[in-house]
Amino acid sequence: RGNGKIIQELEGEFRGAGWNVIKLLWGSNWDPLLARDKDGALRQLMLDTLDGDYQAFKANDGAFVRKHFFGRDPRTLELVSKMSDEDVWALRRGGHDAQKVYAAFHAANSHVGGPTVLLVKTVKGWGMGRAGEGKNTAHQAKKLSDDDIRYFRDRFNIPIPDSELPKIPFYKPADDTPEMKYLHERRKALGGYLPARRTRCEESFTVPSLDTFKAVLEPTAAGREISTTQAYVRFLTQLLRDQALGPRVVPILVDEARTFGMEGLFRQIGIYNPEGQKYTPVDKDQVMYYREDKAGQILQEGINEAGGMSSWIAAATSYSTNNRIMVPFYIYYSMFGFQRIGDLAWAAGDMQARGFLLGGTSGRTTLNGEGLQHEDGHSHILAGTIPNCISYDPTFAHEVAVILHHGLKRMVEKQDNVFFYLTLLNENYAMPGLKAGTEEQIIKGMYLLEEGNGGKKTP
Repeated sequence: RGNGKIIQELEGEFRGAGWNVIKLLWGSNWDPLLARDKDGALRQLMLDTLDGDYQAFKANDGAFVRKHFFGRDPRTLELVSKMSDEDVWALRRGGHDAQKVYAAFHAANSHVGGPTVLLVKTVKGWGMGRAGEGKNTAHQAKKLSDDDIRYFRDRFNIPIPDSELPKIPFYKPADDTPEMKYLHERRKALGGYLPARRTRCEESFTVPSLDTFKAVLEPTAAGREISTTQAYVRFLTQLLRDQALGPRVVPILVDEARTFGMEGLFRQIGIYNPEGQKYTPVDKDQVMYYREDKAGQILQEGINEAGGMSSWIAAATSYSTNNRIMVPFYIYYSMFGFQRIGDLAWAAGDMQARGFLLGGTSGRTTLNGEGLQHEDGHSHILAGTIPNCISYDPTFAHEVAVILHHGLKRMVEKQDNVFFYLTLLNENYAMPGLKAGTEEQIIKGMYLLEEGNGGKKTP
């Protein structure tokens, strides 16, 4: 991005989004120059200079900076006329000035009324000198020469004698030094010496029995066919009524609530909005109108699969980060799941997330009218690449209920570090109902639905 000004670009984006922006660009030894910059020539030069040039300045020396930076304008060149090349070279970026860094963080912590972002100007490879400071190769440097090591030691005042330098020893200050005292104080204030990950939540819940979801397990009556998506919604609706676990359920949508027949939840639990509902929705006269509420439970993300998945991960890892069990259900068009947020799904596996992903409108013939880009017949191949993602492609309503219930038992009661992916259909057909004793076989992936006729052809 050498042709650009990344700090100014980010400043515009964050300010436009309502953030408080603090820019930490120049070190304290620039202050006298800026104080003498009566006509703003230095400020304008700083603004006009591109990021690629700033990198080049720090990859050279003071004479180069004098000629190619300050020398662009006679007025700025005059500002450094009494400074040596060493003094010019010593002008540092704000991110390497301890006092200014402290002042910036203090200002950020003191700000109220909105989020703050710090935009800090630093030098790549700072402290490496000729070995890598300001150079594209800094991150590839595997070793330093003896002279480079000596330079690094001198620059940062590390008390290691020349005789020990060839061994490149680690330096640890004494326990009673101000540095060590400060480090210990900060670690104690932060809760410990090592980042800790909670693998089991101290909370415990009992999952409602499978019979609780009887409405999904029974055969459908003639003329009352349903889809597996409807079966999921009925299961979720019943789970939300559970007094213990219901409040921990996090339904997540990405602008497809009515497609999946979930608008009934608008009235039951509402859509979460910290500001409530300041407008009158166009369907307010309907029973299942679009209801936003400060106490709402549904997360409606809009057309934003990445945002929905990020919210899902936050809830799915709450058992670890917050010591609080949450059960997220994120439903979306299955074609817009792993194909779009595969990296986040892998990250969820890394983070040992627990929850349910539901790929709705799945299948090669589900949405012909919207084109091939909506027809998913392969998301399970992608899901199968994540070791702790357990995926199912159920056909009948009772299978959906058994699988979801099994997932709750594993993730909530047993606290297994897995998450479940189910694909759902939107085609209505008769559901045969659960056959007693087949629950375990359903979980294993195969069961006898009905007896054949011994190989005889049906008349």
